[in-house]
Amino acid sequence: MEKKQTVNLDMKQYGMVLALIAVFIIFAVLTGGKNMSPANINNLIMQNGYIVILAVGMLLCVLTGNIDLGVGSIVALSGAAVGILMVDFKMNMAVAILAALVIGIISGMFAGFFIAKLKIPPFVVTLATMLMGRGLTYTLLKAQTKGPLPTDYTYIGAGFLPTIKVPFGGKEIDLVCIIVALAASLLIIFSELKNIRTRKKYGFAVSPAWQIVLKEAVILLVVWFFFYKLASYNGIPFVLIIMAILVGVYHFLTSRTVAGRQIYALGGNAKAAQLSGINTEKVFFWVYTNMGMLSAVAGIVLSARNASATPKAGDGFELDAIASCYIGGAAAAGGVGTIIGAVVGAFIMGILNNGMSLYGWSTDIQKIVKGAVLLGAVTVDILSKRKKG
Repeated sequence: MEKKQTVNLDMKQYGMVLALIAVFIIFAVLTGGKNMSPANINNLIMQNGYIVILAVGMLLCVLTGNIDLGVGSIVALSGAAVGILMVDFKMNMAVAILAALVIGIISGMFAGFFIAKLKIPPFVVTLATMLMGRGLTYTLLKAQTKGPLPTDYTYIGAGFLPTIKVPFGGKEIDLVCIIVALAASLLIIFSELKNIRTRKKYGFAVSPAWQIVLKEAVILLVVWFFFYKLASYNGIPFVLIIMAILVGVYHFLTSRTVAGRQIYALGGNAKAAQLSGINTEKVFFWVYTNMGMLSAVAGIVLSARNASATPKAGDGFELDAIASCYIGGAAAAGGVGTIIGAVVGAFIMGILNNGMSLYGWSTDIQKIVKGAVLLGAVTVDILSKRKKG
């Protein structure tokens, strides 16, 4: 009789989810539950929306074994363009958004040209774009804040989807949130069942039933907690829709398309990828062009949330985005990492920032803690590879 194959859960993948839950619970205890309030859960989404967007793009750079230091400056430059066009020139919102996206794409193409065609190290090129982008932002804004921006525009970063309030437990909650939570739950369960069927079909190892049930229970608990809190507040933030679409698109791109496999191949072994027929120049070029575009999207979301464009917008965002990828399980050498992991890493950073602020720690201490977490994540990754080697 053939022995049934089983496999244990990938702790590197799910360990980050458990770490996120653990960090959240720790700060819930330290702050007396302040971080669990509906208003704070909403703030977590809105405050970290642009970091998630940047982390999604940054993961593609990290998968090639590199990073992009210029994203924070492009965030500021894109926001500045929107502010100037809408406040000074009274231009239509759609035109201003399109202009910001074009600026982001051109900035990405600029970096991509030097990296892909001229073979200049990405660290040097993106350090240059960071300095140039920040300088251009200060020049365009003349070191002043540009605002306030129109209400229609600020809806992108601070608005909510229409709600359907229904009584529940002595208060009103948003039925739309509950419907979305139910749909998400069904999608998660269906996806897991499909994955099990596929593995069995091709004779791959399958996790024990108790592990699958436990994993799904934890994920569904997080989903329902999250959406119930939003339902108890103002409903679903519009920025959450933007995040969900981008995460879905890029998860599909990296896991189910030829372009995604080429990025992993390039990060795993650039010479082997080139010998196998992959146009590495093209991959590098579109990865950094894409990063520029997503930086512009993050700049639009940030300026919309702040209702203004400021010269210091996006300051340090590149570090949070890079840290999100590494904390989320991406390998420092490239070739390893997932979009979902980067998103989880971004929320770990967000929960740390939020929890430490609620607890009253100074920004100096917060930087020390975030630095230690980043160093720890990369150290664990490298040491685990040495043990396997």
